[in-house]
Amino acid sequence: MERKLTRQVKIGKTLVGGAAPIAIQSMTNTNTSDVKATVAQIKQLAAVGCDIIRLAVPDMNAAKALSTIKDSIGDIPLVADIHFDYQLALVAIEQGIDALRLNPGNIKERNQVAAVVDAAQKRRIPIRIGVNAGSLDKTLLAKYGGHVTAEAMVESALNHVAILEEHDFYDIKISLKANSVPLTIAAYRLMAEAVNYPLHLGITEAGTINSGIIKSAVGIGALLAQGIGDTIRVSLTADPLEEVRIANEILKSLELREFGPTLISCPTCGRCEIDLFAIAGAVEERMRTIKKPLKIAVMGCMVNGPGEAKEADIGIAGGKKQGLLFKKGEIISKVPENELVEALIAEIDKLAKEE
Repeated sequence: MERKLTRQVKIGKTLVGGAAPIAIQSMTNTNTSDVKATVAQIKQLAAVGCDIIRLAVPDMNAAKALSTIKDSIGDIPLVADIHFDYQLALVAIEQGIDALRLNPGNIKERNQVAAVVDAAQKRRIPIRIGVNAGSLDKTLLAKYGGHVTAEAMVESALNHVAILEEHDFYDIKISLKANSVPLTIAAYRLMAEAVNYPLHLGITEAGTINSGIIKSAVGIGALLAQGIGDTIRVSLTADPLEEVRIANEILKSLELREFGPTLISCPTCGRCEIDLFAIAGAVEERMRTIKKPLKIAVMGCMVNGPGEAKEADIGIAGGKKQGLLFKKGEIISKVPENELVEALIAEIDKLAKEE
């Protein structure tokens, strides 16, 4: 698929936009003032493949904790989430934050906006403008008949963009999020035609891990398949680590990222004579600690298994109380059903250690 090439910005050492890889973002759910807990979660997120991490900065205590957090995490890029209070943005910049999430139109005094923009320019800190469907300005809503439309969302974002551009500030990233998948897709399509700033994709308030995964995969995946999007966040009512795991799977399914194993597992049918659900689940759980991009197959029968999964680096195909262990479609051994998982994991571990 051909990606839309956008203006490139830099968040810490991570390039966003242009031909840079699509970055995964998540957000801590700790109290940012609790430095120990926040640092621990940042490191966990980075370990599972999160490229950019956003922190809530609701007060001055949180803002002043940022430098200590930065000193404890190496070069992991951090974004400060600021609403309304320009002083928090200024302190976050002083503390060494890598980017801001800030809507300049929410700051009433233009001299305050100018102060933030000036500080961001001096430090080369990008600003992400984030428009959510649920918080559009009432005047703008009235213009569109009281309804949230893609056009209204785009106009809101462009109004914020104009404020930054008036100050000759162009290191901008934009997000347009709604909990409606069709509305989100329509808004991003319009924005991609209107500007060349990098776009951060997501379905906001997507829900719990079950419904949220589906909405996020459909919405984010549809846009990525059209070449739209430079960073993504899967917003779930769940552990932030799950957000990163699902984001990785979305990018892997579109062949936009290689990170960790990919599981190939067939649907069940009447030929299956092993406990495929349990075996596939156990293998998937054990795969989570492996970072090497491997293709791993768990197939339900010996009839088609090795052939259908011949592209897999390693796999098993079930039979009656036993299974075949195979590499690249070639059978290497027969294994009793109760030993299949451990036999497969042992081979996966060998492959993971190979250069």
